Amino acid sequence: MKIGFLFPGQGSQTIGMGKDLYEKYDDVKKVYQKVEELTEIPVNKISFEDPQNLLNQTKYTQICILTMSLAILKILENENIRAEISSGLSLGEYSGLIYSKAINFEEGVKLVKKRGEYMQDLAPQGDWQMAAVLGLEDEIVENVCREVKNGFAKAVNFNCPGQVVVTGDKDGIEEIEKLAKDKGARKVRILNTSGPFHTEKLEKASKALEKELENININKFETKVVKNLDGKIYSSNDNVKNILAKHIISPVRFSKGLETMLEEGVDTFIEIGPGKTLSGFVKRIETNKQINILNINNVESLENTINFLKKEN
Repeated sequence: MKIGFLFPGQGSQTIGMGKDLYEKYDDVKKVYQKVEELTEIPVNKISFEDPQNLLNQTKYTQICILTMSLAILKILENENIRAEISSGLSLGEYSGLIYSKAINFEEGVKLVKKRGEYMQDLAPQGDWQMAAVLGLEDEIVENVCREVKNGFAKAVNFNCPGQVVVTGDKDGIEEIEKLAKDKGARKVRILNTSGPFHTEKLEKASKALEKELENININKFETKVVKNLDGKIYSSNDNVKNILAKHIISPVRFSKGLETMLEEGVDTFIEIGPGKTLSGFVKRIETNKQINILNINNVESLENTINFLKKEN
């Protein structure tokens, strides 16, 4: 069995995420407490109760999702469950980099806090939306975006065959809905996140993050991590800081990354964090291999995963 970890990104958040894990495991509680010390953000209160409707704000969403993923990793570490390779969707790549020890815990947490702040505060004003276009090939969606005349729209997340996320302003997304359906799209679904993410509109945020990255140490990778930028594994020649700065203005090649993991021999994918979205993407990747797809987003799914892996081994 070869395990690959998958880490979700923004849009997977839900109120109450991680609460039962926090209440059951002292080590989960310690991770949350450590993150709160480092960031001065009440991560558990926002994640579990969201009393002020902060969870869907980028500057809080990202750190809350990261914390949940890192807390689950701690329990898996205690159970001696490890992965040789990991991939994350956008924000999720940071969970992978911290897991691989390329970025240490403290610096990674502070960096994600800054990333969320920059992506929210330095984004241009506008009525931004993101939408998943279902049932069209990647190139068709890219061409449809080029046809938009009354707004801005760009294909930014290539999630799996038949699903591409487009970001744009309200006019652009409305036009995408019509154009994509005319081309045969099965559905266009508005997502629970908004902003011109992974486009040139975040150039200011990219520059600010690049400056922040100057203070970060990049260590030797202890496990392989797949890049969103091109779907390939980070190599020793890669300029990690430069890649992470480009990350927020470049499309996410997650589908290619899943193919890379399969080529590396992964037969057991474990999604770690809120939701089950990435597990669904894996199911859409064509392969002749028998693969296991697991996800951990609460106590029950954590225990089921641990039991399954112990039984298989």
